[in-house]
Amino acid sequence: MKIYNSLSRKKEIFKPLKQGQVKMYVCGPTVYDDAHLGHARSAYIFEVVRTYLEYRGYRVKFVKNITDVDDKIIARAKQELPGEQINQAVKKIAEKYTKSYYTDMDALGIRRATVAPFATKHINPMQEYILKLIQKGFAYESVGSVYFEVRRFQDYGQLSGQNLEEMVTHARIEKDEKKKDALDFALWKKAKENEPFWESPWGGGRPGWHIECSVMASIYLGEVFDIHAGGQDLIFPHHENEIAQACCYSGKGFAKIWMHNGLLTINGQKMAKSLGNFVSIQDFLKGNIADVLKLFFLSGHYSSPLDFNQDRIAEAKKVYQRFQIFYDKLNKKSAKRRAARQVKLPADILKFKKRFQEAMDDDFNTPQVLAAMFDLINYCNKLLVDYQEKKLSALRAAQDILTDFSQIFGINFAQVAKKAASKTKIEKLIKTRQDLRKKGDFVQADQIRKDLEVQGIILEDSKEGTTWRRKI
Repeated sequence: MKIYNSLSRKKEIFKPLKQGQVKMYVCGPTVYDDAHLGHARSAYIFEVVRTYLEYRGYRVKFVKNITDVDDKIIARAKQELPGEQINQAVKKIAEKYTKSYYTDMDALGIRRATVAPFATKHINPMQEYILKLIQKGFAYESVGSVYFEVRRFQDYGQLSGQNLEEMVTHARIEKDEKKKDALDFALWKKAKENEPFWESPWGGGRPGWHIECSVMASIYLGEVFDIHAGGQDLIFPHHENEIAQACCYSGKGFAKIWMHNGLLTINGQKMAKSLGNFVSIQDFLKGNIADVLKLFFLSGHYSSPLDFNQDRIAEAKKVYQRFQIFYDKLNKKSAKRRAARQVKLPADILKFKKRFQEAMDDDFNTPQVLAAMFDLINYCNKLLVDYQEKKLSALRAAQDILTDFSQIFGINFAQVAKKAASKTKIEKLIKTRQDLRKKGDFVQADQIRKDLEVQGIILEDSKEGTTWRRKI
């Protein structure tokens, strides 16, 4: 298995630090608003990575943090709960949007992390971490705040590929007269008026954003672990700063492999709340099923940008229907008699399984997996055209492989959506339509077809009779 490492800028053969185990950290949400599809893509991508590692036999410890104190959370608390004591207001906002986030993840079928630590539950270890950085000469206190001294870490910029002069010129850096250098970043922020704070050796304040992940990753995964993941927009400054803090604290490395997903765009522009061009997960799922969104995400490589538009979603729906039609056909052929499942897969079918695994082993190349799945369906459709009972074992083997990989992707192609029309009602209308056609009343028969289509029911006529499926 090879994974592209953002730190080395190349694909590397994956060798976990401990045989049979993988320790993985993913930057989680800052809970100040409902999650949008950009958040969904990142969450889904790394869930697929986690699930595939488990499929390959690894025990995965998966940690995803919750940032529950932040400037944006404080601002939202003042907006939604004006006049309420700020500590309580911030806590209520964080709890509200944490619950919203997990509701969205449940709707998408994305599992909980092995550990999901909250930043505010780790204030003491963060302070201890900062104290050690000060003692080692990598950080300094200034007027109640504490800053990391960037120029003291010689390898700063290794992840983003920038030198210090470029950072000063081009990066978005907060101007702060209390800092020795414009590049220095806050480990501990002195509390402003009407902000939540915790007591510390430097006075009342709260942790900086970057220190949270370094501390919680080291607590739950150790000072050096296998994979750190997040969006490409986190490479600088967040992940760059995490590396600097962690390496200076421990004197060791930090994450061995850094994975970054490409951003989701909408009409070519980054999807972001700050830009007002986002689609919430909740809004998307009002008119679509989660599996369609997943197929849309799988259609592009995880590290590449992906543009959200209705044409791409329509294409994902067609893909889903193509798989669903295959499952329906196969289930109808074998409804009365199911062949025994073979331990040894037929050679023609086995080659598809090999293609699937080779694509996933090559930096989780999901577009290639989908291509192989389409080829397998085409192969099986040829068997179904000239169907014989002896071919059922090969078809069943193919279905097993498709099911295995669809489960890795968290997709159920065999599911039937719950719609208003019941199965009994649909079949009764189909019988009426058939009677009308026999009488030559094709106008009324066609009206039944149109009425069912409005209800999301698609009829398909063949020499074997009329079958139906639900439109997604």
